[in-house]
Amino acid sequence: MKQFLSAADVPDINALIAKARAHKAKPFGSNHSGQQKMVINLFFNSSLRTRMSTEKAARQLGYDVITYDASGGWGIEFEDGTVMNGNTAEHVREAAGVLSQYCDILCVRSFPSLTDKDADYEDRIMKAFVKYASVPVVSMESATRHPLQSLTDCITIAEHRKAVPPRVVLTWAPHPRRLPQCVANSFAEWMLAWGEVDLTICNPEGFDLAPEFTKGAKVVHNQAEAFAGADFIYAKNWSSFEDYGAIGDFPGWQVDEAKMALTNNAYFMHCLPVRRNVVVSDGVIDSDRSLVLQQANNRTWAAQAVLGEMRG
Repeated sequence: MKQFLSAADVPDINALIAKARAHKAKPFGSNHSGQQKMVINLFFNSSLRTRMSTEKAARQLGYDVITYDASGGWGIEFEDGTVMNGNTAEHVREAAGVLSQYCDILCVRSFPSLTDKDADYEDRIMKAFVKYASVPVVSMESATRHPLQSLTDCITIAEHRKAVPPRVVLTWAPHPRRLPQCVANSFAEWMLAWGEVDLTICNPEGFDLAPEFTKGAKVVHNQAEAFAGADFIYAKNWSSFEDYGAIGDFPGWQVDEAKMALTNNAYFMHCLPVRRNVVVSDGVIDSDRSLVLQQANNRTWAAQAVLGEMRG
């Protein structure tokens, strides 16, 4: 792969899942592949799991790693033709070109503004680095997608499903802050591209995801209807796409024991970090059906599989 931005970049999702599981079984089995090579991780917003798991994955493949926090005052200009007499000190054309000389793979994490839908959904930062970098680019999250998390979720479901296709529910959940649609968009996209799950998305009215990500999924606005007989419940908050960036006050959408009792003894999933007793009750997240720590562990193997497939 020359880039890893979405499910569309993966020729065979099952093959990539298999490679991730092979790395999990033998973490240092391919530690020669990155020898005398460099990975740069460039973060425009903070991270815990993504940073640690991607660094770990790269090192287990033999790469050296440089991680740079670009959110602390390094102003990059992304517009072409602009007169740079303001706060931006460097254009992405030079920044991407220079970084490409310092590494063999460039991993980038950006974040949406949640104020300008058109700009966010153009994914300007990620696309600019892809355009101007001369090395493979891996998305560690963009304004619209989080493909490493979604591959992780495929791995986790593949490890725990009892039948194909399992019934998987992506449910909106409450949150005190407005959050992007990235994880939810990407989860829907990957589940549908994978084609081995029966996907239902449930959310309050006014919180439907962008249609480009949900075509082929069942979308409902009633949690009880969605949870009935489900095998996996994936909880995630997202702000409104329709009323872009708006937050919703629906505390009754918390995932609790009563709702999980409607399922087919479903597993509970969440990408973390999670607000306990807001998004999900203690009883659910602490139960033996919770997979949140297994998901976090699988972030390493997802990243290792992807980095191992990058080709300049």
